[in-house]
Amino acid sequence: MSDRAPAGQFLDAAIDLLRRVRDEEADAIAAAGTLLADTVEQGGRLFAFGAGHSSLAAQDLVYRAGGLALMNLLAVPGVVGVDVMPAPLGSALERVDGLAAAVLDNSPLRAGDALLIISLSGRNALPVEMALHARALGVKVIGVTSVAYASETTSRHASGTYLKDHCDLVLDSKIAVGDAELTHDQVPAPFAPASTVVTSALLQAVMATAATTLAERGVEAPLLRSGNVDGGHDWNARVMEQYGDRIFYRH
Repeated sequence: MSDRAPAGQFLDAAIDLLRRVRDEEADAIAAAGTLLADTVEQGGRLFAFGAGHSSLAAQDLVYRAGGLALMNLLAVPGVVGVDVMPAPLGSALERVDGLAAAVLDNSPLRAGDALLIISLSGRNALPVEMALHARALGVKVIGVTSVAYASETTSRHASGTYLKDHCDLVLDSKIAVGDAELTHDQVPAPFAPASTVVTSALLQAVMATAATTLAERGVEAPLLRSGNVDGGHDWNARVMEQYGDRIFYRH
């Protein structure tokens, strides 16, 4: 570990990852934003899914100021966030065959919709099966993952494949296997994960692209405003009314 303070080291590492994402994933980000804009313009609905800590980036897209009102959270019981008790149960559910198909078959998803699947490793049965089944339903799938896991770990899906193998588009977060940016001689394990900040920034770049693409086509992007600014609630009520048939988190 260098003489630089650990806080500075971590922030530098996160900044370096964000620069890599900006420079190396520019085309993929543009394509993903365009796909979402196409979906909105053609009357489709938007969904996001992530398990465990990957769900944080998915939740960051839903019902938030400056975000697309049409982005819905696809919830899988026991794996969204870390509130399930005991916590290791959530990790175990990610490896259960058949769970993703059951969730999708009982969800509002239909052909013409778009689904963001966020999985850092992309190796577990749940995200792989979800991508496979969603595409079979005619849903466009954008995978957000660390591609490095596919060459450095073993798949936990029966097919031996990874999330990245079953997507219309893949966004690589560049996170190293293990998701820890720092080490120290007196600390027994690597620490300071950066996947949440990098993945969230990556996805907001996609959302910015989608909103701008719609505007350039003469289509008003269905954006939400903060409820803590004057007029925000009235604005959001209008958007909710206009797009109510594509918003599922109100019910």
